[in-house]
Amino acid sequence: MEHDYDHLQRAAKDHLWMHFTRHSTYDTSDVPIIVRGEGAYIYDAQGKRYLDGLGGLFVSQLGHGRTELADAAAAQAKELAFHPLWSYAHPNAILLAERIAGYAPGDLNRVFFTTGGGEAVESAWKLAKNYFKLTGKPMKHKVISRSIAYHGTTQGALSITGLPPLKQQFEPLVPSTFRVPNTNLYRASEATGGFLDGSDPEAFGRWAADQIAVAIENEGPDTVAAVFLEPVQNAGGCFPPPPGYFDRVREICDEYDVLLVSDEVICAYGRLGHMFGAERYGYQPDIITSAKGITSGYAPLGAMIASDRLMEPFLHGSESFAHGFTFGGHPVSTAVAMANFDIFEQEHILEHVRDNEGAFRATLERLLDLPIVGDVRGDGYFYGIELVKDKGTRETFNEEESEKLLRGFLSKALYDEGLYCRADDRGDPVIQLSPPLICDQAHFDEMEQILRTVLDKAATLL
Repeated sequence: MEHDYDHLQRAAKDHLWMHFTRHSTYDTSDVPIIVRGEGAYIYDAQGKRYLDGLGGLFVSQLGHGRTELADAAAAQAKELAFHPLWSYAHPNAILLAERIAGYAPGDLNRVFFTTGGGEAVESAWKLAKNYFKLTGKPMKHKVISRSIAYHGTTQGALSITGLPPLKQQFEPLVPSTFRVPNTNLYRASEATGGFLDGSDPEAFGRWAADQIAVAIENEGPDTVAAVFLEPVQNAGGCFPPPPGYFDRVREICDEYDVLLVSDEVICAYGRLGHMFGAERYGYQPDIITSAKGITSGYAPLGAMIASDRLMEPFLHGSESFAHGFTFGGHPVSTAVAMANFDIFEQEHILEHVRDNEGAFRATLERLLDLPIVGDVRGDGYFYGIELVKDKGTRETFNEEESEKLLRGFLSKALYDEGLYCRADDRGDPVIQLSPPLICDQAHFDEMEQILRTVLDKAATLL
């Protein structure tokens, strides 16, 4: 579809309130306008091509332009465009719930649909509080999460989020959330006050997990309802769990009767080479929150997946979970999700990620020869590259330098060179990569070459 570029620019600046955006940036420059996608690439309104190194926003598992998914949406809209799940059901929601329950580990057989990840996190916290009230432990309502972790922007999810700069302007938020250390092995010495230097990942993982037990004891076990953890923590730049970390967390949750919520809004549906990150790392959550890749971005959908145990109190008498969303489990979105999973199976997407993740890591690790690259970390098709001021001492950039590096140069330079990804300073400065799961070595090489070109220039600025 043809658009008047000048009109789009004016209208964008006059009317469109973009998300997490410094609008003053566009006082003297154009708003980037993306008009189409094909495979692993997106194209702007002036015809320039970019490699989608972030999968939209950790979303586009199957890449762009998949007519099968568009056709599934159109066919469903013609048949039944909308009906809510409030005391009624429709076939796609039923069949998708059955399919997700089949994919999910253990007894996570109950699927509560939302329209996105933040709503799934909200739903999980509400369920945890409601469940304990119904089972004779009404004091259990508090939540523990990790520092620098991002869990969403709604009032409850933002309370669980461990990023003070994102929260302060919206306070007071929902009370009763508490933070524990994350699993940034590269910064283990700082986290432990020099007690551990990161040379023994298992010891660091045990220490980090044990801090959850300390937090539960500090608050009182009879008041803590849930622990929210991502399989690989996103904010801060992709922190995988050290060996044994989740085994110990599961023990702690069982000991104190605290629910383990695996927040897999990013990590589910193939991002780590499995349907769920909990599978990859071998732990059993009580709840999984998910969204994003469930439809590969072709329609909005999220899902909270809960164990049979958590559903049980709501199966009797007049009890109900008094919670829901108008568009949760939308007929079109669930139809797209079913088609998305069909393609996953037909094209062996999970196997493709597992077969190629080693090559992806090795290609990115070539960048470790650059003085500005301190660490390359992640798993599957989900990586962070931490940038440092001094590689030997691991000294990071101060706030002013980080601003100049990330927003003053890197974000625009990477985009200008044809790579859409994220340069972020939630924590230490990082570049994050989360490409479509269809990518192969040619795409990895293209990412590495662009990153090398831009990071070489960046090192000369500071």
